[in-house]
Amino acid sequence: MPQHPDRFYPIVDSLAWVERLARLGVRSVQLRAKGLSHEQAFDLIRTALAAIRGTATELIVNDYWRAAIEAGARHVHLGQEDLAQADVGAIRAAGLTLGLSTHDQGELENALRHQPDYVALGPIYPTTLKVMRFAPQGLERVREWKRRVGSIPLVAIGGITLERAPAVFAAGADSIAVVSDVTQNADPEARVQAWLDLARKHGPA
Repeated sequence: MPQHPDRFYPIVDSLAWVERLARLGVRSVQLRAKGLSHEQAFDLIRTALAAIRGTATELIVNDYWRAAIEAGARHVHLGQEDLAQADVGAIRAAGLTLGLSTHDQGELENALRHQPDYVALGPIYPTTLKVMRFAPQGLERVREWKRRVGSIPLVAIGGITLERAPAVFAAGADSIAVVSDVTQNADPEARVQAWLDLARKHGPA
């Protein structure tokens, strides 16, 4: 069975980006669109699922777990605040995989209590994408988290560029989540291809 999520795990905020990445052969794409109503989220997720049908791409829905269930999604990702308000039993009953964000020891312990399908750690490096409450974690924290989670896939996120990726993989990350290194690149198609090549080079986790 292929790893979930894939070694290269871009996070985007629009249907256009989901479609673009699917055409390029990206296997795992997280759709993170903030501020939507339930109806808007349902419509977006349903449309995105239709757009990737027949491709190798798997859609991971950030936050909107109710809409994800109703739209027939297979994967959901929650931050700690979202997790506190989510019905994990309903997510599991619907057959969705569950990925969880962590930033400190307490959040990791909380995440592991829910037996997630993967754990995300961030930010690894400084990031300008959004204001973070947490300082950069660094590679040693990646190593520590991997020891803690064992066979559960570990996703590293935050300030990771293609050039930094080999060291992050070497530290123990099973997957790298990428936002601005793709979406703000002058040539996203070429950058995605380079990421896919790198992921293949590092092989399965």
